[in-house]
Amino acid sequence: MQLEIMPRKKRLPAGRAPLLLLLCQLVRALDVPLDSKLLEDLVQPPTITQQSPKDYIIDPRENIVIQCEAKGKPPPSFSWTRNGTHFDIEKDPLVTMKPGSGTLTINIMSEGKAETYEGVYQCTARNERGAAISNNIVVRPSRSPLWTKEKLEPITLRNGQSLILPCRPPLGLPPPIIFWMDNSFQRLPQSERVSQGLNGDLYFSNVLPEDTREDYICYARFNHTQTIQQKQPISVKVISVDELNDTIAANLNDSEFYSAKSNRERPPTFLTPEGNASHKEELRGNVLSLECIAEGLPTPIIYWIKEDGTLPINRTFYKNFKKTLQIIQVSEADSGNYQCIAKNPLGAIYHTISVTVKAAPYWIMAPQNLVLSPGEDGRLICRANGNPKPRISWLSNGVPIEIAPDDPSRNIDGDTIIFSNVQERSSAVYQCNASNEYGYLLANAFVNVLAEPPRILTSANTLYQVITDRPALLDCAFFGSPLPTVEWFKGAKGSALREDIYVLHENGTLEIPVAQKDSTGTYTCVARNKLGMAKNEVHLEIKDATRIIKQPEYAVVQRGGTVSFECKVKHDHTLIPTITWLKDSGELPNDGRFTVDKDHLVVADVWDNDGGTYTCVANTTLDNVSASAVLSVVDVPNPPFDLELTDQLDKSVQLSWTPGNDNNSPITKFIIEYEDAMHEAGLWHHQTEVSGMQTTAQLKLSPYVNYSFRVMAVNSLGRSLPSEASEQYLTKAAEPDTNPTAVEGLGSEPDNLVITWKPLNGFESNGPGLQYKVSWRQKDGDDEWTSVVVANVSKYIVSGTPTFVPYLIKVQALNDVGFAPEPAVVMGHSGEDLPMVAPGNVRVNVVNSTLAEVHWDPVPLKSIRGHLQGYRIYYWKAQSSSKRNRRHLEKKILTFQGSKTHGMLPGLEPFSHYTLNVRVVNGKGEGPASPDRVFTTPEGVPSAPSSLKIVNPTLDSLTLEWDPPSRPNGILTEYTLKYQPINSTHELGPLVDLKIPANKTRWTLKNLNFSTRYKFYFYAQTAAGSGSQITEEAVTNVDEGKMAGIPPPDVGAGKAMASRQVDIATQGWFIGLMCAVALLILILLIVCFIRRNKGGKYPVKEKEDAHADPEIQPMKEDDGTFGEYRSLESDAEDHKPLKKGSRTPSDRTVKKEDSDDSLVDYGEGVNGQFNEDGSFIGQYSGKKEKEPAEGNESSEAPSPVNAMNSFV
Repeated sequence: MQLEIMPRKKRLPAGRAPLLLLLCQLVRALDVPLDSKLLEDLVQPPTITQQSPKDYIIDPRENIVIQCEAKGKPPPSFSWTRNGTHFDIEKDPLVTMKPGSGTLTINIMSEGKAETYEGVYQCTARNERGAAISNNIVVRPSRSPLWTKEKLEPITLRNGQSLILPCRPPLGLPPPIIFWMDNSFQRLPQSERVSQGLNGDLYFSNVLPEDTREDYICYARFNHTQTIQQKQPISVKVISVDELNDTIAANLNDSEFYSAKSNRERPPTFLTPEGNASHKEELRGNVLSLECIAEGLPTPIIYWIKEDGTLPINRTFYKNFKKTLQIIQVSEADSGNYQCIAKNPLGAIYHTISVTVKAAPYWIMAPQNLVLSPGEDGRLICRANGNPKPRISWLSNGVPIEIAPDDPSRNIDGDTIIFSNVQERSSAVYQCNASNEYGYLLANAFVNVLAEPPRILTSANTLYQVITDRPALLDCAFFGSPLPTVEWFKGAKGSALREDIYVLHENGTLEIPVAQKDSTGTYTCVARNKLGMAKNEVHLEIKDATRIIKQPEYAVVQRGGTVSFECKVKHDHTLIPTITWLKDSGELPNDGRFTVDKDHLVVADVWDNDGGTYTCVANTTLDNVSASAVLSVVDVPNPPFDLELTDQLDKSVQLSWTPGNDNNSPITKFIIEYEDAMHEAGLWHHQTEVSGMQTTAQLKLSPYVNYSFRVMAVNSLGRSLPSEASEQYLTKAAEPDTNPTAVEGLGSEPDNLVITWKPLNGFESNGPGLQYKVSWRQKDGDDEWTSVVVANVSKYIVSGTPTFVPYLIKVQALNDVGFAPEPAVVMGHSGEDLPMVAPGNVRVNVVNSTLAEVHWDPVPLKSIRGHLQGYRIYYWKAQSSSKRNRRHLEKKILTFQGSKTHGMLPGLEPFSHYTLNVRVVNGKGEGPASPDRVFTTPEGVPSAPSSLKIVNPTLDSLTLEWDPPSRPNGILTEYTLKYQPINSTHELGPLVDLKIPANKTRWTLKNLNFSTRYKFYFYAQTAAGSGSQITEEAVTNVDEGKMAGIPPPDVGAGKAMASRQVDIATQGWFIGLMCAVALLILILLIVCFIRRNKGGKYPVKEKEDAHADPEIQPMKEDDGTFGEYRSLESDAEDHKPLKKGSRTPSDRTVKKEDSDDSLVDYGEGVNGQFNEDGSFIGQYSGKKEKEPAEGNESSEAPSPVNAMNSFV
């Protein structure tokens, strides 16, 4: 039997008479102790200890070694069968058996072939007690055949097509490992687009020109024989569609041209597996590998799901760029439908793989060896499982039990053999075979019937040393069959043990629960059965306990100080102690500040993290003792502990606690928090605070709360960690104290009333079964209250109500105990509907060219059918009054809050036709629109001309060209041109004022001074007044006679200036020619001018003072309320002489018209805001056409060409 420590105890009875200690044991199967000497002497049936694997693949280049090792007493003999018949080893000179073993060695290296010894081998180990057999060992030589020779045609295909390069390796044993390389033995790169399948083929989802190569080589590596075979190289050429002309395409046969698919983008299709569904079968414990490879352009991405469950997290792996799904250690629970999804931007396809997990037999309970005494009972149990369920069969000594010799003590019951009243002849080795179509299990288990006299296995004269007052355990491991009884004696004279201080365990161990000095001595163990007796002596010594006589003491030290702990030890003089210091149960920090000197530990320059528990440990070979002391560095308090609840009443309880260490800083207060485990588990709330001198608190409680409390201590350094939670205390339920808040009644539909409220939280419910009593009635009716009780929700909908009727509402809480107090009554309204009536008598008063005032009559309140939100004006510009600008603009919206019956429309465009209507708005939406009202805005002043440039400068003339204003804002009546010269000292000359017809876009000024700079001011006019001006500067050409020998002035950007490149002023013929040409040009210009301006002549204003500023007075509308202003540049801007050499015109910026319209009466856009009285507080918003900025600077005048050169 096995030696065990401290099993079930049996107390010896007390008494003064001598009492032998007897071991009483139940009759049971014997356990053979794992004692080598005992095992050598006991007779034992054979046991197979080592054998070759069931599927044994050998290297045909080496000798065949088939292992079979077994043990038994007497040593077993061995024999073999091959293919079910006896294998006579002595007749085959190449086969030898290892001495003392059943291992076979077949010498095929000298002669013979491995294929000759293929077959199924089984080893039998036999002795006088029975026969054990090995598994069926299938011996097969490894094979690594060559590839079949084949002619591989080059493959030509277009860019973007899919491609499969077949590998088809030769069938080897075991199957080879496949990989693709090139001629340089470099692995071919793989990706989501190119990858190798489980069958070894190389798949291209779509090919690219860089896939072109002539050395796609499939390699097969046979690990067993350490050989590598290679397939013939495959040539692949990828060409673009542009390269395929008709002639080349006609010359390509089907084998050369891989596919006719287009290289255009296409949705995915599966290359493998085929179809929409497939089936996969795998064995339990193996690796399940599922594969999906798709082609498409762009390259598809693969996803995996399990239709009827989730993929196991810790056993699922993705390989080959997620094209392969692997589940390791697969079990029956992994059966089901797995779906792979191939997706690219053009679509997705699905394939379902139905997985069935089968199982070769596996053990539930393998039979175990059975050792019995004659006359005992026992059983062998063999239980296995599998899919399908395995069949159990028994053999005895390698022979089917049905034909084995009969044994009257044996009875077979399915997977169990029952033995009763066994005898020595019942010893045998039984084999259990569990098999199904996927494999088998074979287990040997022997039944060994032994008749053995007692043996003591504990070493003789063993010395036990025990510390006084501690238990002493004296071992007496024994074996015998039948099971022996054990007695203990003390002393040389064999005096029996008498005192009631001994405990005898079933394994023979004697326990002295409290060993004393007089327990020292020699103890004898005696084991007996009917076949004999055995005894053994052991010795016991009792030692003094090790004690710490000077313990380290609690210390408080300020940071930076030094602390010393003392630890003095007293011990038995025969034992040598060692002293070790620990900090917080771990080693001391590796720091020079810690010094251990004999009995002392010194910590210098104490830091905050040095605080903790310091322990002195004294160790001997028999015992150890320790003592601890706490070093406190000033810190926040330690948490309180020992929380206790007393005086537990319905609505109060007393909490008491023990304060934790204050860490040398007095506790100023305690904070008490509570947790409601029923409603808000894990969430702590503040309950109260008490003085730091208190350790109890009377706490007020609420009904139906499962309270837990914790306490935190506070000192000047902060708050401690929370204490451990107190015990839980559930208060009794009561009716609610409060009712729901935020009760409202608003309809979501015209015929309903939606009553909402903020529910009570769990803490406020005061009991189980929280519900709400919802009551309502019409405010102005005589109806009684209608009530319903609803569950713990926050909304109730009353259907079938009249549209927008005031209701009185109340919501009362209740639970299983009762009702809350009577709730407050609030007023609500049933659902709104769209207003029925449009505002009437809509009137429009045009204030000025950009502002209009709208008036309307309010609609009857009953027709609003809801809360009046305000009135909304829709208005839009139908078309411009000017025929040049006819286009529709987007509608604009202004909302006026409340009951207001008038509003202002700002930001209108002058000289435009507008249409508007008015609608009333409630909470549901807008009512019908009023009849459209049309109004027209008056003319306004125009914007500045879009551009102004000076062209064709001559000696005494300049030509001006311009574009009309981008926004005329009316009918243009005329243009005004003002100009004045600038002399050489940059002073301004007299101002000339010229009126030009509105239909002109070009004008020539004559009789100007040669070589003179002029500044021009130009603006348009309507009936409303003058618009913004645009300015420009230009220079007339130079008089050649005066400029001879003087270099021409520079020409700056935007200035029309003349320059002289050749000095011919002294030549008379040239002067005469110029006079003739000038006269001719003058006559032509007069004729053209008369033709173009028939019937009209415009006076030119005389020169004004050189420093006079042309002014255009601002104009206002007649009512003077909303004026539109424009202004020319100031004197300092427009009339300031240019600096010498300046080429930059004065500021040409034209300011936009400003408006001083008041916004008090304006409406707002949809998102605007109002005061409670309906006054406008928002900002006008609305979509309108984007307008070009006024006052654009004129275009730069082109640099002049020397007019004289054209006549040379």
